[in-house]
Parts: sequence; structure tokens; C-alpha cells
Amino acid sequence: MRIQNETLSPWRKFVRGMRRSWWPYIAAIGPGLLAASAGNDAGGIATYASAGATYGYSLLWVMVLITIAVAIVQEMSARLGAVTGKGFADLARENFPIRVTALIMCTLLFANAGIIVSEFVGIAAAAELFGISRYIAVPVAAFVMWLLITRGSYSRVEQVLLILSAVFLAYIASAVIVHPNGDEIINGLKPTIVQESDYIKIVVALVGTTISPYMQLYVQSAVVEKGVSINDYRYTRIDVLVGTVIAGVVAACIIIATAATLHPLNIVITTAQDAARALAPIAGDYAEILFGIGLLGASLLAAGILPLATTYMLSESLGFERGVSRSWQEAPIFMGVFTVLIVLGAVIALIPGLPLIDVLVGVYVINGLLLPIELVAIVSLVNNKELMGQYTNSPFHRVVVWIIVGLVSALSMVYIGWTIYEAVLA
Repeated sequence: MRIQNETLSPWRKFVRGMRRSWWPYIAAIGPGLLAASAGNDAGGIATYASAGATYGYSLLWVMVLITIAVAIVQEMSARLGAVTGKGFADLARENFPIRVTALIMCTLLFANAGIIVSEFVGIAAAAELFGISRYIAVPVAAFVMWLLITRGSYSRVEQVLLILSAVFLAYIASAVIVHPNGDEIINGLKPTIVQESDYIKIVVALVGTTISPYMQLYVQSAVVEKGVSINDYRYTRIDVLVGTVIAGVVAACIIIATAATLHPLNIVITTAQDAARALAPIAGDYAEILFGIGLLGASLLAAGILPLATTYMLSESLGFERGVSRSWQEAPIFMGVFTVLIVLGAVIALIPGLPLIDVLVGVYVINGLLLPIELVAIVSLVNNKELMGQYTNSPFHRVVVWIIVGLVSALSMVYIGWTIYEAVLA
């Protein structure tokens, strides 16, 4: 008979202790990391590359502030899901007047529609970097994503998407191989403001692509579907915070890579594909390959997460059954809506002559302008004592959150006002 209380070696005790300490955190990885990584999609990469090429390192300080804001907003969304067991649209439908709910849902649907197209545009652009026709790459990618979501369980889908998120290491590598100037990076972390509308526009776009509304939709719904309870939430909180920091570092690396190589030459960037090709003669073919791999992986990741987040929202707001782990028979509306979004996104992305800069960067300017509506809704739900109990924001947390909402709203208003002013002068 095996002795139950066998003596363990110090090494085995150490390994067993480490496993018990770290396994819950490893098991919790998913919603936070995927939501934050999805923000660095085709439009995000184009926006970051444009920021670096146009303004050099001078916008790095903006990314630091935005990353902090993302962490705070994502944590609130994840906490909402863990405490209530419901997605954002469910809570909005139950706690806001019907007109307010309709405004929120229409705003989010409008914001997400253009980004779904941009993900397939990104897939097409990345494929063409490697000599593959977009008319082959986009349909294949759309079918693979459709098959993954509609035929897999949530855990399988999460595992595949997490593997895809590893491609962002390519951008960290690209920032290293271009040998950026350390002193200029430090200077870029010091707040500076350029008084011109294009500067304000790129800042709004940075906010819109980094704090995209669909990221909050996804992280909350994913926490619910994964079955995270408030008792396990401390592990998911780490996932959210670590994922946000990683995504912020990746975004900064894209800015650094293009600031070091393209900014000195005054090269205008309209897409991530332009950035990849422009890097080749300056930093070598490896830079172009790394940028292309990152663009493809990022677009594939977001092409799965964005339609999924939108489908969660629509199904929740209308009260239909939803969930990746459910079958077509159990959730026909959920699966059908996801299918329609994938097909429409892929078809529109294949339209010849599609203005890529308007689709990729312009969409995120719209996101930045519409973001305050969703933020106000999230903060209102989190601060609802009847809904959240003891898990509402602390007084200090409330002040910080409302400052974020105020700054984002003010930035949007400044951009709108500046645009109107220049239009009148013209």
C-alpha cells in the first residue's frame, strides 16, 4: 500500500507549491489578454504607425496615459461580468430606459461595423505582403474563423486566439532591430502638445483604437461565459491588468519602430501595409516580414473577437440565447448573427478601390468620438449599489474614472470644434 504521508524532497515541495500558487492565474488567462490584444488590430497598427511616422516619439506619453485608462476601464467591465454574471447589453437593457439602451446599442453597432471590415482589410493587406491574393486570403480567413467559433467550445476558441496573440512579439522585435534612440524615447514620454488639427485627430484615433468599445463588450461577455465568479475574480483582474500592459507595450513598440525609421524621412503612412514596405529598405527585409506577420496575426485575432463581441451585444440586448459553447440548435440567432457579420465584413473588404486610410484610421476616430457614451454607461452600472453591492468603485476610484470620462469627452469635443472651425475658415 502506498504511504499517503510520504516525505517529499525539497524540490518537489517547491514545484508543488509553485503549481498551487500560479495555476489559478494561468487558468484565468484569456478574457483580459485577448480583449486588450484585439485593440492592436489592423486599424490600431495603422494608427500607431501613422503616429510614429508623422510625429516621431512625441506621442509616447499619450500611450502611457491611455494604457492606464484602458486598465481601469477593462477592470470595471470584467468586474461587472464577475459580480452580475451578465454581459453589458443585458445590464443596459435591465437598468436603463429603453431609449437610452437603444442609443447605446446603436452607437456600439455603428462603431463596430466599420472595424469588422477593417480586420479583413488588414488580412488582405498582410497576405499581399507575402504575395497571396486578397481574393484567396480573405475568404479562407473568414471561413476558418467562422468554423472555429461556430464549431468549437469556448475553451478551444480561447486557446486558439491566445496562440494568435503571440504574434505581437513580432512588433517588440521590430522595435529592437531598428535601434531606436533611447534619449528620444525618454523625451517622448514627456507631455508635449502640438496645436494643429491633425495632431488632435491622431490623439483621438489613438484613444479610439486603444479603448475601443468592443473591447469592453468582449471582456465582460467572456468573463461571463468562462464562468468567472467574484470569488475567483482576483485571478481575472491580474489577467486584465497584465494583458493591458502587454498591449500598451506592443503599441509603443509600433510607434517606436516607425518613429526611428520613417519619421526622419517624412514618409507618409496610410496603412500598416505601407509601414511594413517602407521599413524594408531602411531596417531590412526582416522588419517588413515581422510587420507583415504581426499584421496578419493581429487581424485574424480581431476578426474573430470583434464579430463575436458584436454578436454577444446584439443577442444580449434582444434576450436571445448566446454562447460559443452552444450549438446551432441552442442558439440559432447568436450563430446566425455571427455568420452574417463575418460574411459582410469579408465581402465589403474585397470591394476594389476601398479607401484604406478612411476605413482603418477614420473608423477609430469615430470610436474615439463615440466612446464617452459607453464609458458613462459602464461607470453608471459599476457605481450602482443595488447591482454591485460591496463591489462598486471606491470613492477615489470614482474620481479617477470620471476624470477619464471627462478627458475623453473633452478631447472629442475639441476635435469636433477644431474641425468645424477649420471648415469655416476654408
